[in-house]
Amino acid sequence: MNKPAKIAYIMSRFPKLTETFILYEILAMREMGAQVEIYPLLREKQPWAHKEALELTEEAHFEPFISMDILKAQWRFIRCCPGKYFRTVVEIFAGTLGSMNFFSGALGIFLKSVKFAYDMARTQVTHVHAHFATHPAVAALIINRLTGIPFSFTAHGSDLHVDRTMLGKKVRASRFAVAISQYNKEMMVKESGEACREKVRVVHCGVSSDFFAFAPDKDNDIFQILCVASFEEVKGHKYLIQACQLLAERGHQFEVHLIGAGPVQAQVEQQIQQSGIAERFHVHGGQTRPQVLEFLAKADVKVLASVRTANGKREGIPMVLMEAMACGVPVVASRISGIPELVEDEKAGLLFTPGDSSAFADALERLIQDRALRVHMGAEGREMIVREFDLKKNAEELYSLFLGDQLNHQEMANMPA
Repeated sequence: MNKPAKIAYIMSRFPKLTETFILYEILAMREMGAQVEIYPLLREKQPWAHKEALELTEEAHFEPFISMDILKAQWRFIRCCPGKYFRTVVEIFAGTLGSMNFFSGALGIFLKSVKFAYDMARTQVTHVHAHFATHPAVAALIINRLTGIPFSFTAHGSDLHVDRTMLGKKVRASRFAVAISQYNKEMMVKESGEACREKVRVVHCGVSSDFFAFAPDKDNDIFQILCVASFEEVKGHKYLIQACQLLAERGHQFEVHLIGAGPVQAQVEQQIQQSGIAERFHVHGGQTRPQVLEFLAKADVKVLASVRTANGKREGIPMVLMEAMACGVPVVASRISGIPELVEDEKAGLLFTPGDSSAFADALERLIQDRALRVHMGAEGREMIVREFDLKKNAEELYSLFLGDQLNHQEMANMPA
């Protein structure tokens, strides 16, 4: 039997309220016996955080951009294996030169990634896994080049769709790469070459079907619409407001609850005030997972009007839709990216063309008028989550890949003392 893996998780920021999929994946790994160490590239500062994230923050390996210990790590590698160190410098900075985002990111993370490499080699980490194909995957590549520790990474949404600098190199250098959807896999294979098809594995993110338990049928006096989404252009809030204006014109009664925060919040709130139905909207700000669960228990529908932005940013498979489906709440969402792999149209919910406010309103109207349809779709959604998007099952699948990649200790030779 394989011994427990010692895995180092790298992510851009920690703890981040909108990235609970990383937090709960780590906790699921630990429940399976894995030793998981957390190496964030930056400490996230935010007014809200999940209780579990705060606990893990205390043990996370945060590093500044520069320190005496970081400089000592550079010297140890230069003294021990100068060729390997400087080849890595050239590979990373030459590889990112064509992208200002990646090049500046590499400048910011290179030195601390070398320190991570030194610490991981000393503590006998067996595998490095990065969440996001951008800077975290670059950090994992640096560590791999310096230590030989195998790595993998998960590509989600905009980290894959907007800028794919060095993506092919990262996939080819990895022991395996994870796509959260078949849609993402095809994009990664196209970028990396057909020879990498078997290396790119589809492993869905998941939610706890125990925590997000099936809720009984609602008996609300007024139809309750819930949208849990950061206030960003990609989330399409303006189309939700437009759809609601159409519903109001058709004589329907409803309330809309918006949960989240973000850069376009003021713009969205201004549109609400100008909509003529501002009294129907309630903006609640960022909420913790238990608080979101309370809103789901009251919701008649969960909506997400995602769109592709001008720079190519778009969804992966949104966790908020999984959470709603796990609770038996039907969903109405855009037919974009990996969403149709989660929400089969006319089963667990209704899909509409991104940016089509009229079609969005039509879908909501169907659910307002047909309570039996809501109940049926809620049950279908719950079944889909339990079958294919359960956190524990999918974490087990990922953990099995880690276990199959245990590092031979002989590969650790020539590490700096």
